Amino acid sequence: MVVWAANFVVVKASLDVLGPFTFTLLRYIVAALTLFGLLRWRTGAIRWPGKVGWRLLALGVLGIGGYQVCWSVGLTHVRAGDSALIIAAAPVFTALLAAVFRLDRLTIPKLAGALVAFTGVAIVVAQSSSISIGASLGGDLLTLVASLLWATYTVAGARILQEVDALTATTWSVLGGILFLAPFGIAEMLTAPPAVITLGVVVSVVYSGSMAAAISIVVVMHGVSVIGPMRASSTQMLVPFGAVVLGAVFLREPILLGQIAGGIIIVIGLWLTRRRVGAS
Repeated sequence: MVVWAANFVVVKASLDVLGPFTFTLLRYIVAALTLFGLLRWRTGAIRWPGKVGWRLLALGVLGIGGYQVCWSVGLTHVRAGDSALIIAAAPVFTALLAAVFRLDRLTIPKLAGALVAFTGVAIVVAQSSSISIGASLGGDLLTLVASLLWATYTVAGARILQEVDALTATTWSVLGGILFLAPFGIAEMLTAPPAVITLGVVVSVVYSGSMAAAISIVVVMHGVSVIGPMRASSTQMLVPFGAVVLGAVFLREPILLGQIAGGIIIVIGLWLTRRRVGAS
């Protein structure tokens, strides 16, 4: 979550140089190179993972490619605060989907903790920027679809992780995401004016690809296999608050009292998700 929070700070300047689809395609190409390199180093060879491989590609098309396109397009029609708040609902959707498909147990503490943490996210986002849900219904709906796609990726991934390890699952799903993203990224490259690529842009693409889009997803998917999709995905709610803190440290952006309160509420919510039924 720290890496994902830092990703907001790292890529902020890059999006002024590269279009969103161009940047996303480049970062996932870096992610794929990183993951296939790790897979080769760990297993000694890169092998197609049998029948599950096609499911992983399809999972990547939905949870990585589809998510990125819906989120990026939606962000062009809604405010950043609206987008962050809707995306933060993904762990709640994950909890509900995991319960429906019996991949995790929806206990009262888990549901209550997710809702409390979501409240904390809402406070952080509201303090960071104005919120006007419904001002652009199309953009809100696209962002909601993106949130649902990520929740689907997490829950479906939990089932596939019963057959393959997290590194293999992430590697081949990222390749599926690239196949979906490629037409959008290439079209944007061909129509956009020439970009001046600086060292900072290169560093942000490498960081965002290798760390945020590769290694961190492996870690999260491993967490899904160990502690379940609900608890693993609920930690995602720390990202908005983490981005605020890191933005203050590295970009000198102010931290407001409401953001501190929201961060405390998020931590309380995550603590609740880890309580057992009947625990004192």
